[in-house]
Amino acid sequence: MQRAGCYDASVRTTLTLDADLAHALKEKARKQRRPFKGVVNDTLRAGLAAGQPVARRYRLKPVAAGGVVPGIDIDKALRLAEALEDEAIARKLEHRK
Repeated sequence: MQRAGCYDASVRTTLTLDADLAHALKEKARKQRRPFKGVVNDTLRAGLAAGQPVARRYRLKPVAAGGVVPGIDIDKALRLAEALEDEAIARKLEHRK
């Protein structure tokens, strides 16, 4: 498991574990042939990550845009954008009157 950038340095601390947890962690370390410290760190990381809310997938609902405007070639995106911009400016100017 990879560590986050600012947590690369090890920190020595004393932690008192319940007997059943200590036994389970030691057993897991023995079965995986890994250091006890690594098993404890990975178990804590997994536990902390499990507490994070799962991001929901973003879904976009398509809507009809009104179709093709007569006289505008849809393949010419710049012309279409220019025509739409001109229409928007004309509407703004019309509202100012």
